[in-house]
Parts: sequence; C-alpha cells; structure tokens
Amino acid sequence: MTMIDAAPQRLDEEATAVYAHLFQALGEPTRLAVLQHLARGEHRVRDLVEHIGLAQSTVSKHLGFLLECRLVAVRPDGRSSWYSLSEPAAISSLIAAAEELLDATGTKAELCVHLRRPEHAAGGV
Repeated sequence: MTMIDAAPQRLDEEATAVYAHLFQALGEPTRLAVLQHLARGEHRVRDLVEHIGLAQSTVSKHLGFLLECRLVAVRPDGRSSWYSLSEPAAISSLIAAAEELLDATGTKAELCVHLRRPEHAAGGV
C-alpha cells in the first residue's frame, strides 16, 4: 500500500514548463528528423530542405524552435548559417533512454545510429 503525504509538495512550475518545452521539441516528427540529419554534421537550411523535402519556411520554423530549446547551435559563415547539435552526447543519452523506455513498454523503435551515437557523425569512428 502506498502512503500519501498529508501535505502535498508544490510542483516547481518553472521546471515543469522547461521540461514540457523540451519534450515538445522532441515530440514533433519534423524536429526529430532535423536532429537526425544534424547528428551527421553541420547543415545549412537549404541542405535540410533538400534532405527532408519540406518548404524552407517550415524547416526554418522548426530550427527556430530547436534553437530556442538550445538543442541546436548556429554558426554564421559569410551569408550562410550552419546548424549543428549543441550537446550531441547529452542528446544521444536522452535518445538511448527513450529507446530503453520504449523497449520496456513493449515498443521496439530506434532512431538513426548517428543520433544514438554521435561519435559516428561527421568523420568520427
């Protein structure tokens, strides 16, 4: 039998909102596709448009959301901007944990190997 505290603890509303925003970023298929492509190395918007097959405005909107969540970094280079994963190892750990949870709950699903193991990306092992 589970015991319930007489005085419930207050939730940290700010932390809850931050976590919800992160999971919202990861909960959209196009943003996951962008992350998978960026796990292979830096891309420009036009590269992502070509790979994903969506309009430039749509890809830019999703990149903006990922930038806002700090999952993606941008590097200006002349008139171009190059996008990359901001924390590849941390994102890889999160994806691995999600795969474990999915597996434990009866769903077998894996994202690209580059997102699960960023050391394979961009000329790595």
